[in-house]
Amino acid sequence: MVGQASDKPVALVTGASAGIGDAIVRRLARGGYRIVAVARGQDRLAQLAHELGSVTAVEILATDVAADDAPQRAVGLAMKAFGRLDCLVNNAGSGRWAPPRETDDAMMNEVIDISLKAPFRFSREALGVMKPGSSIITIGSVYGLVGGLNGGIYCAVKAGLIGMTQALAVQYGAGGIRANLVAPGVIKTDMTRDYWDSEGFRRTNHEMTPFNREGTVADVANTVYFLVSEEGSYINGQTIALDGGWSTTKFLSLEALTCKRVPA
Repeated sequence: MVGQASDKPVALVTGASAGIGDAIVRRLARGGYRIVAVARGQDRLAQLAHELGSVTAVEILATDVAADDAPQRAVGLAMKAFGRLDCLVNNAGSGRWAPPRETDDAMMNEVIDISLKAPFRFSREALGVMKPGSSIITIGSVYGLVGGLNGGIYCAVKAGLIGMTQALAVQYGAGGIRANLVAPGVIKTDMTRDYWDSEGFRRTNHEMTPFNREGTVADVANTVYFLVSEEGSYINGQTIALDGGWSTTKFLSLEALTCKRVPA
């Protein structure tokens, strides 16, 4: 049975239970969206739905986005519960890094399945029910724009997401369905917290970012909301680097420029 029609838009968000995905769900909910939240953790999804219960309607689906039936189940849930789907946010991804020669087939397939095939398959399924005015937002990485040392298959897949976004934009934009990609730098979440203040990371991230603060999950969520809103409705096929200028400059902090090199 198809859900009751409503003027209130519906967003499907993958990787919705933590970090960037959690922030995106909350921002879209505050902006008037009903939510289909997809992630592997049933308990965290249930807690998210409970916390947003007074804000908007939330349906949850606990599944691996790489599962064969995940896209069909998720889009089907949106249509059964709400009768429409206005926005897909492909957020779920694998953070596995290794140099190419140290990347075996199992790791390569895992990253491709979660971070490239799943977004493609979710987009394909969503397009079957989306109407003009809908949009697909994919969360990529600045490492799809520039190579990262030891990035290997991670960088290759993130670059592939940019190509996917452009293909969606050119194919479906004339029908009123937009596709864009948000490419954050490294954002502080539970996944990155352990190495955030390490000396090596400070050198490659903090000291090479020409801005006076760190990026946050709220920055990503606000960018997604802008892209799906009426204010962003002429943006199509774009990759927005959300990194404080890290990927487009050759910045070094004054500390890095003036430090004395210790002989090896």
